[in-house]
Amino acid sequence: MTVRHLVVVGLSGLLCVTLNPLVHATQDHDKHDDAPVGLLKAVREATEQFRDVRAALAANYASLGSCVSGPERGAMGIHYGNGALIMDGVIDAKTPELLIYEQRGGKLRFVGVEFLVLADAWNASHPDGTPPVLMGQHFQFVGTPNRYRLPAFYELHVWAWRDNPFGTFVDWNPDVSCVEFNPGGAMH
Repeated sequence: MTVRHLVVVGLSGLLCVTLNPLVHATQDHDKHDDAPVGLLKAVREATEQFRDVRAALAANYASLGSCVSGPERGAMGIHYGNGALIMDGVIDAKTPELLIYEQRGGKLRFVGVEFLVLADAWNASHPDGTPPVLMGQHFQFVGTPNRYRLPAFYELHVWAWRDNPFGTFVDWNPDVSCVEFNPGGAMH
């Protein structure tokens, strides 16, 4: 064995020992079994009452009338939007602009929220060009034209009430489905 081979083998072993705890920590980060922290915790605390869709309706959220399914697999679900929050140009962990439900077995189940701010409103109040960040989570930019027929906007999903194997803040959730969606269907 050459000295060079020993150095490569030694460095490989060192990297495996050093990186192994990081890999396990990353894999466990999004599990909802653990006590929620940060934005996930804030969203759960602020939206507990919306597990009953009647509370959402009473708080001026209304169904947008469709279920958003994914381009490859999974879905976002049925969005209930609050027009005043969507138009205010403000992001606040306690007041998501959209609540997301899934219809299964004739019932609506609360699965998460979406924070949304129109790009023009955000950019006007942030002339330095910084995109929105909420409690350390960066928003995605959606340009126009888009499938929602909205002006350009920034958005962030939080799967607070349904685990997402892709990650807590990823748009599409493979465990959410639009198969049972019925626009005139379930209310609770």
